[in-house]
Amino acid sequence: MDHLKAERGLSSNTVAAYRRDLRHYVDYLRECGVARPDQIDPGVVAGFAHQMTAEGLSSATVARMTVAVRGLHRFWVSEHYASEDPASQIQPPHPGLRLPKALTVDQVDRLIAATGGMGPVAAPEQLRDWALVELLYGTGARVSEALGLNVDDATRLLTEPTAGLRLQGKGHSERVVPVGSYARASLEAWLVRGRPTLAKLAKVASPALFLNARGGRLSRQSCFNRIAELGRLAKIGADVSPHTLRHSYATHLIDAGADVRVVQELLGHVSVATTQVYTLITVDHLREVYRQAHPRAL
Repeated sequence: MDHLKAERGLSSNTVAAYRRDLRHYVDYLRECGVARPDQIDPGVVAGFAHQMTAEGLSSATVARMTVAVRGLHRFWVSEHYASEDPASQIQPPHPGLRLPKALTVDQVDRLIAATGGMGPVAAPEQLRDWALVELLYGTGARVSEALGLNVDDATRLLTEPTAGLRLQGKGHSERVVPVGSYARASLEAWLVRGRPTLAKLAKVASPALFLNARGGRLSRQSCFNRIAELGRLAKIGADVSPHTLRHSYATHLIDAGADVRVVQELLGHVSVATTQVYTLITVDHLREVYRQAHPRAL
């Protein structure tokens, strides 16, 4: 776990997922009577993947667990706990393609309106939610990137019209993304009219941009809960999460003709293949428009 975090630069959430998956693997090894890494052969590794599938886990979950196991065996070889890697030829199952769920532009507007932050007498939490939704949709930031922001990161946006927002991505990577006028206006309202009120409630001052009701940094779970509640208030009729807004950001850009490699840079994807899934959504959208609009489509 130290190697994953310190040397490979994986996030705390990813390291926690590795830990959970590898605990399952260690339990399986004990059941097989394995006591040392050099006692494991390819059949043992393949048997683990087969058992996870037999227990009803999805192909995506089994694939993730297989990747964790392969990483562990590579680590054992590199640290000389084992001379061979029995997992090197074990391929994770290919999960079916899952297209991201994107909101329509109208649904995004309704979600923003549900925050209540644009009203003249909005409460601090409403101003925070407004700024949070506008920022997530307006920049395509991951939830961890948005919640990791501090006040200083946003202050420059309000003083320099052309300034971008620096986001700390996966593996300590950084990127600068443009921020539109809607997100800027919501951030200014939050910083001027909302955040000072919540900041006074903290026992210890926090530099965090987004605060909870006690003045501390807003947590990931609280953010998910707030976005989901806003989705229900907006009567969108689907589970809405911070990642839904990131998907919507990318889909709407590509729908409007943005180059996929530009979207790749904006999202912070290492590979363009990850971004290309959004082009499939656009093709699906085009088919639906054709089916509804062309007199001989049916």
